[in-house]
Amino acid sequence: MPAAPTACLVLADGTVFYGHGFGATGTTVAELCFNTAMTGYQEIMTDPSYAGQVVTFTFPHIGNTGVNLEDDETAEPVSEGMVVKWDPTDPSNWRAQEHLTSWLAKRGRIGIGGIDTRRLTRAIRAQGAPHVALEHNPDGKFDLEKLVAAARGFAGLEGLDLAKDVTCAQSYRWDEMRWAWPEGYSKRETPGHKVVAIDFGAKRNILRCLASAGCDVTVLPATATAEDVLALSPDGVFLSNGPGDPAATGQYAVPMIQSVLERDVPVFGICLGHQMLALALGAKTIKMNHGHHGANHPVKDMETGKVEITSMNHGFTVDSQTLPDHVLETHVSLFDGSNCGIRLKDQPVFSVQYHPEASPGPQDSYYLFERFAAAMDARG
Repeated sequence: MPAAPTACLVLADGTVFYGHGFGATGTTVAELCFNTAMTGYQEIMTDPSYAGQVVTFTFPHIGNTGVNLEDDETAEPVSEGMVVKWDPTDPSNWRAQEHLTSWLAKRGRIGIGGIDTRRLTRAIRAQGAPHVALEHNPDGKFDLEKLVAAARGFAGLEGLDLAKDVTCAQSYRWDEMRWAWPEGYSKRETPGHKVVAIDFGAKRNILRCLASAGCDVTVLPATATAEDVLALSPDGVFLSNGPGDPAATGQYAVPMIQSVLERDVPVFGICLGHQMLALALGAKTIKMNHGHHGANHPVKDMETGKVEITSMNHGFTVDSQTLPDHVLETHVSLFDGSNCGIRLKDQPVFSVQYHPEASPGPQDSYYLFERFAAAMDARG
């Protein structure tokens, strides 16, 4: 630690962590979470589900593979900032095109290194995703009272609809498929199932997985109405991941989903899309203490007994006690027993809380995209 730190992280309770700043300079205020993934920091920083959050990485080697043009999950970083134990090193990877530090600086995102992330993670678990102010100032001068006040003044994510901030501005087609060696990404050229994907903050690799599973994908904004969706005569409807409070986004998304369900169209949801579907079916969602963020989360399929290692990123969860009788709980977290999947008993409608597109993370759950395609096959 240099004599004069160049960045500090201030929690709403007044706790201060000093460190080395990198990336952009300035100040940001957000909710603080931690992610346990060992790989995929570029995907995490560009995941729209992290809007309004600063991410603490528990794995210390962040930055060592650099960044590249292929691994962004959306056009720009969405997470408000990053906290790491060791300062990013020079990249050592054949796919690297830029240093993490310069990549963050160009995109206005703040990083802080030299932090005791074990201690900070314990604070997050104890306080329940605390509100924080993060400042990077090369002069090393910080107005701590002002930063504490800013952290305490942060409204938090409960009641906040962030899907409108990260969704697409207009509809578009998607035909890029999953990355494969040696050609990389390829385009889907053969006809497939017509799928309408509702973009609450969709990750690109989810759309690639849909295309690879045989879908012709049309993406619509989060505020799309049932009329907008059904006008495209879809064979299936996909509900994407996204940030914020599902109850807030549900004010306009739930009526759309309920109207789609009346048409008996196959529906598949992931993360926020899972929560939106549950709300549309009559269940409720609740804020978690510190959420699930990582690529090593065990989830049990209650119908087969199989355990999948999954990628997760959510701070809200479906309250399984509120699921109506016609909805089955299909998956649960083996960490805390929280709900991780549902399906309707009498319709090809299902969703999961975790991220089967594996970006980053294990690929145990890719079969869910194939299950969605099979449901559309069965409908002719």
